[in-house]
Amino acid sequence: MDFDGQVLPRTGGFGRFSRLLAAALWAPNVALALGFFSELLYCEEPEHRCRSDPSLRNLSGPELLLDTAGWSRCQQSNDSGSCTRGWEYESSAGLRSNIVSQWDLVCKKRWKISLELVSYMASWLGGFVVFGCACDRLGRRPVFVFSLVLVILAGVGVAVSLDYIMFLLIRGLYGSALAGTFLSLYITRLEICDPAHRLMVTMIAHLFWVAGELLLPGLAALSKEWRILQGVITTSQALLLVYWGCQSLFPESARWLLATHQLDRAKKQLRFFAEANAVNLDGEMYGEEHLFTEMDSMAEGPVQARYHSVCHLFHTRIVWKNSLILGFSACIGTGIRHSYLQNLQGYGPPFYFVYFLMAATEAASCLFLYATVNRFGRRAILLLCTILTGVSSLLLLALTEYLFPGIALAISILGILASHAVVMLSVFFASEVLPTVIRGSGLGLILAASFVGRAAAPIMDLHNRKGFFLHHVIFSSFAILSVLSIMLLPESKRKSLPESLRDGESLRRPPLFLSRAKDDLPLLSSARTAHSDYNPENYSRLMTATKKMLSKDPPPYQADRLQAQVTKGRSQ
Repeated sequence: MDFDGQVLPRTGGFGRFSRLLAAALWAPNVALALGFFSELLYCEEPEHRCRSDPSLRNLSGPELLLDTAGWSRCQQSNDSGSCTRGWEYESSAGLRSNIVSQWDLVCKKRWKISLELVSYMASWLGGFVVFGCACDRLGRRPVFVFSLVLVILAGVGVAVSLDYIMFLLIRGLYGSALAGTFLSLYITRLEICDPAHRLMVTMIAHLFWVAGELLLPGLAALSKEWRILQGVITTSQALLLVYWGCQSLFPESARWLLATHQLDRAKKQLRFFAEANAVNLDGEMYGEEHLFTEMDSMAEGPVQARYHSVCHLFHTRIVWKNSLILGFSACIGTGIRHSYLQNLQGYGPPFYFVYFLMAATEAASCLFLYATVNRFGRRAILLLCTILTGVSSLLLLALTEYLFPGIALAISILGILASHAVVMLSVFFASEVLPTVIRGSGLGLILAASFVGRAAAPIMDLHNRKGFFLHHVIFSSFAILSVLSIMLLPESKRKSLPESLRDGESLRRPPLFLSRAKDDLPLLSSARTAHSDYNPENYSRLMTATKKMLSKDPPPYQADRLQAQVTKGRSQ
C-alpha cells in the first residue's frame, strides 16, 4: 500500500502536528553531536615537556641553562634519556586536562591515543549494525529509548573512569549507544515526512548537529576539566528522557507498523496523527472505515506481523546493488578527508582552525544540498560532488609541491566541502531507496561503512603515520571508481518511499540526462507550470471530489432523457 500517496494525505499529510514533531526531533542532534565530537577534545595531544628534576632548584644561571638545554618532549637531557618524573602539560582545546595528560599518553604510550580513536569509531560502527537490525525488528521508538538510557549510564561511567582500560571499554559502549540513538532518530524523522519535505527536514537536522559541534568548544572552555565536560554532556543527553515520558514527542512510525502488517497498532497511530493534524476522517468519503477496510483487504489471511532481517537484503538484487554503491560512496567521502587535512597544518591555531573549518564546511554542504538536490535530483548532485572530491584529491596528490600555499588551501577546502556533501547525500539517498521493512538494517550498514573511512586516519597513526601517500592514492582512485558506479543508481526525487522488498526492487536506473519527446502539433501546451510537481495531498483531494460528484443522483433532465431512450429502445 502506497503510504505517501494513499495513507499519509488522508491523515493530514505533513500537517501542523507533523511539522511540530519534525522540529521536536531536531533538538536531540545537538546533544548527540556533543557526545560524538568530545572525542576530539579528550584525545587532543597538548604541548608537554619533561617535569623538571627537583635537584635543579638549587642551580641558577649558567648551570641551570646547561642542564636544561638538551630537554625535549620525550627526553629529559642528552645524558639521562627518557623522562623519569613524568611530564608537565599545557592547556589544550580549552581543557586544563584530558585523558592524555590524565594518564600520560605521550611518547612511548602515544599509540594508546590512536587505539582509543579506532575503538571509538569501531563502537559507532557496531552500534549502527546492531541497533539498525533492532529498528526493523522492535521498532524505532523502543530502540531510541533503550539506546538513550544506555547513553546516560555509559556517559556517567566515562566521567568516573579510574584508568585507561576502563575508559576504553565504557567509551566503546557509549559510542555504540550514541549510534543507536542517532539512527533511530534519523529514520523516524524521515518516515513522518511526505516526499516534498524529506530533504528540508533532514538538512535542518544536520544543521542542528553542526550547532552542537560549534557549541562544544565553548562548553570545554567553561568546564576546564574533561570529567566535568563529560558530566555536562551527559546531563544534556539526560534531558532527552522527556521523549520517553511524552510519547507524542517520539511516536512509533506508522509507516513501519503498516509495512510489517501490525495493523492494529498502525490504525491507532494513524488515528492519533489524524486527530493531531485536525483531520476529521468521518467527514471524508475516504474516511476512517474505508481506509482501514482497505488496509485489512491488503492482508492475506490472518493478520500477522512480518519482520525482515538484514539477511533479506543480501537476497535482493537492485536493493543490494544500491546499498553497496551508496555505502562505498559514504566510505570514500569520510576516508579521503584525511588527505585534505594534511594541507591545513600551519594555518591559525592547530586545533581550533581545523575544528571550526570542518564545522563551517559541513554547514555549507547542508545549505548547498538543500538548494540543489530537489531541483537537479539526488543522482546528479551526488555525481557532481564525487567528481569534485576525486579531482581535488588528484590535484593535491600530483601538484602539491608546485602549487602556491593559498591555492593548495583552497583546493583542500573545496575537497572537504565536497566530501561532506557526498557523505550526507549518500546516507540520505540510501534512506530513500531502502524499503521500510529493512531501512534500519540497510541504513545502519551504510553508516557503518562511512565509519570505516573515518577510522582510516587513526589506523595510520598507530603505525606512526606511515603509509599516508598510499592512503591518498587508494582513496583518490576509489573516488574515480565511485563516479562510475553512481550512474547505476535510480532517482528518488519526490517519489514515495518504498515499503516492501518488491517496491525496492522496482526502482530502476533512469537515463542520466532525461530527454522529453515533443509532438510536432501538440494539442496542449507541454510547458510545465510552477506547480506541476506531484503532490499526494492535492491528488487525494481531486479523487475525493470526483468520487463525490459521481456518487450524486443525476439531475431531473438527465433522468427524463435516459428514461425516454430506454422506452424508445423497447418499442423498437
